[in-house]
Amino acid sequence: MVVADKRTVRLSTKGQVVLPKSIRQRRNWESGASLTIEETAEGVLLKEASLFAPTTLEEVLGMLNYAGPPKSIEDMDASVLAEAKRRNASD
Repeated sequence: MVVADKRTVRLSTKGQVVLPKSIRQRRNWESGASLTIEETAEGVLLKEASLFAPTTLEEVLGMLNYAGPPKSIEDMDASVLAEAKRRNASD
């Protein structure tokens, strides 16, 4: 559960706001962190930026092309196990 931490901060002449240290520490926001800002009906929402650009299913569907008959879950599990054994045997 996130603890509400209401503080009053001042807007600088450059439009900058200093976030209180307690909030930055709780969020693990270091200097240089990428944040998004969104105007909402309630005010301004500040969130950590996603590491990846948003995508849709249509954009990623078919990225890993495979030609051949469909594989069952059992087939895939067996292949993963065989590869893990192969890698461990060579160590």
